[in-house]
Amino acid sequence: MTTATLDLEKVGAFAQHIGGLLAGGATTAMMVVGDRTGLYAAMAAGGPLTPAQLAADTGTAERYVREWLAQQAAVGIVQHDPEDGTFTLPPEHAAVLAADDSPAAMAGAAPLISGMHRRTDELVEAFRSGAGIPWADQDPTVFESTERFFSVGYRNSLVSEWIPALAGVHEKLRAGARVIDVGCGHGAPVLLMAQAYPASQFVGYDVHAASIETATRRAADAGLSDRVRFGVSDSQAYPDKDVDLVTFFDAFHDLGDPVGAAAHARQSLAADGTLVLIEPRAADDLATTLGTIPMAALGFAASTFLCTPNSLSQPVGLALGALAGESRLREVLAEAGFGSVRRAAENDFNMVIEARP
Repeated sequence: MTTATLDLEKVGAFAQHIGGLLAGGATTAMMVVGDRTGLYAAMAAGGPLTPAQLAADTGTAERYVREWLAQQAAVGIVQHDPEDGTFTLPPEHAAVLAADDSPAAMAGAAPLISGMHRRTDELVEAFRSGAGIPWADQDPTVFESTERFFSVGYRNSLVSEWIPALAGVHEKLRAGARVIDVGCGHGAPVLLMAQAYPASQFVGYDVHAASIETATRRAADAGLSDRVRFGVSDSQAYPDKDVDLVTFFDAFHDLGDPVGAAAHARQSLAADGTLVLIEPRAADDLATTLGTIPMAALGFAASTFLCTPNSLSQPVGLALGALAGESRLREVLAEAGFGSVRRAAENDFNMVIEARP
C-alpha cells in the first residue's frame, strides 16, 4: 500500500486516537503513583494546592510532585490555576480517585493494568504456544487490584440489592444458612455477608493458598472466625453437602471446567438451595457488547491477560472469557443440570444469575 492510496486525514485522526490510548496507559501508571503516595487523598482534603504544599502534606519530593501534577492536569484529572500556580482535584473527581469507600471509587483498578504490563512476555509466549497461565502466576498487583476494585461493587450492592433480589435467600441467611463461596480470593464478599448475617455459617474455597491465608487473617481481624472459615480446594473437590447457597463472585468464567464446577455445586446444594453467579455484565453477542457495555474494552483486556489464560491452564479449558454473556452462562448451567435460571439483578458492571436445581 502506498501513501497515495491512503486517506491521510483518516490516518491523522486515527493517530490522534492512538495517542489518546497511549496517554491513557501512561496515566494509569500515574494513577497508581498518586494513589500509593496519598496525593489524591491529600488533594481531596486540601483544596487548591501548590506543588510545594502538596509535597509537604504528603511527605513527598516537590520536584516529582510538580511533574505528576502537570501530567494530571494535561489529562483533565486535576485543574490548574495559572494565576496562583495551584492545582485542584474537583470533588466529583475525588469521589472516583481519592477513597475506596466512595460508591464511585475506581483507583483500585489502576494496579490491574500495571500487573498486565508486567506479564506481557508471558502472554506473548502463550499466544504462540496456546498454553494457559494459572492465576497464581500473575503479578501480585493483579490480586490487590481485583480485590480493591471488585469490592467497591460488593459493598455497594451485595447486601442491599443482590441478596434481596434472590428468591428467599435473604430470609434463609437471616434465620441461619450454610453458604459456600467458590474462588473466594481474599474473601471480601464472604466477610460482607458474614457481617450482615451473623446467624449463618460461611466457607470460602480457593486453589490459591496465599489468598486463603490472607482471607483467614482478615476474618480473624474482623472478629468473624466464629462463623467464617477458608480452605484450599478447587471447584470440584470441596466436600460440603446440603448447602443453602453456593456463590461464585467474578470467578465462574475463569474456570477450566465451569460445567463440572456447576454440577459439583448442584450436588452440594440442599434440595431448595440456590447457586448464584456474579459475572461481568455483557450482551449475548459481540456487536451489542461493544456498543452497549462501557467497560467492554477493559473487560476484554482483562479476559485476554487473566481470565482466558487461567481457564486454559486447567483441565477442559473451556475458556468462557470474562464477557461470556447470559445465554452462554445459561447453556453451561443447563448442561450441569440446573432447571431454573434467571437474571436476578444487574448494575453497570455486573449481572447476578440465580440458578436452582
